[in-house]
Amino acid sequence: MVKTYKVRSKVVRYPGMDAWYFAYVDKKQSAVIKEKHAKKKRGFGSVKVKVTLGKTKWSSSIFPDKQSGTYLLPLKAQVRRAEGVDDGDTINFTLDIQ
Repeated sequence: MVKTYKVRSKVVRYPGMDAWYFAYVDKKQSAVIKEKHAKKKRGFGSVKVKVTLGKTKWSSSIFPDKQSGTYLLPLKAQVRRAEGVDDGDTINFTLDIQ
C-alpha cells in the first residue's frame, strides 16, 4: 500500500563547495513518516520515496536531519532545471512511500 504525503517547503542551498539543494519535510509529517515507515529505513536512516514536483517524477530517498528533526529531500540539478526551481523558492511536492 502506497502512502502519499503532500509537502510544501522552501528550497535551501547547502552552504558548501558542492551545490546541494534540499527541501524540508515539515516536523509533523516527518514524525508521522518516522513512526509509520521506520521499518523501511535504509542507510543513514533514509527512507526510499517516489517524488512528484510539478511534471517531474523521480525515485529518491529522504534523509533525517539531526538539527531540525525533520527529513530532507535532495533536489537534483536536472529536476531543478526542469521545474525552474532555485534557492529560496517555495515548492509543493508529493512523496509516495511504499
